[in-house]
Amino acid sequence: MAGRGHLYVIAAPSGAGKTSLMRALLERRPAVSFSVSCTTRAPRQNEQDGRDYHFIERAEFERLIAADEFIEHADVFGNLYGTRKSTVDQALAEGRDLILEIDWQGARQVRKRLPEAIQIFILPPSREELEARLRKRAADSPDVIARRLAESVSEMSHWREFDFVIVNQDFDRALAELEAIFDGRGEASRQDRPGLAGLVNQLLKSPV
Repeated sequence: MAGRGHLYVIAAPSGAGKTSLMRALLERRPAVSFSVSCTTRAPRQNEQDGRDYHFIERAEFERLIAADEFIEHADVFGNLYGTRKSTVDQALAEGRDLILEIDWQGARQVRKRLPEAIQIFILPPSREELEARLRKRAADSPDVIARRLAESVSEMSHWREFDFVIVNQDFDRALAELEAIFDGRGEASRQDRPGLAGLVNQLLKSPV
């Protein structure tokens, strides 16, 4: 009988590259599952219901909150996001490793309910690069991009709450670090490693 699976929480400010990293990881590790979250926001171009998110109405989302059906949920830029408890419980009980792609608010809620979850935070190498990535993906209006950049400082300030921190400067290197964490060899990415605090302090002090 297979042992219980592991839960991996991956968070990052918008534009840090977490979605691309996770997709590459899942291609290399088909046994790892991705938890499809629920959201009240509208689908973006090429997004599919049930694959990228479960797109639901706000009233239904609020009903699920009242019924304590979420292991975590958050209001992000006016849209609600959440992970169903049943999704997590079933995967772990079946011995499957599961990834949650959520923000720091959700990660904090998961930490309270499942402290054994392995928490990973992904940072951009600079605020200039973060802005460039947001503009390149052309998914948001200029106003939304400006709001995401302003909010990223608050989001990144929570980096110490995570077990591991990856600075996504070089994609292949960041992916290798992520794989090492999944293999139990993530010492080089620990959040308390020498030099990381200084780098993050400079990142947080950079002008918006």
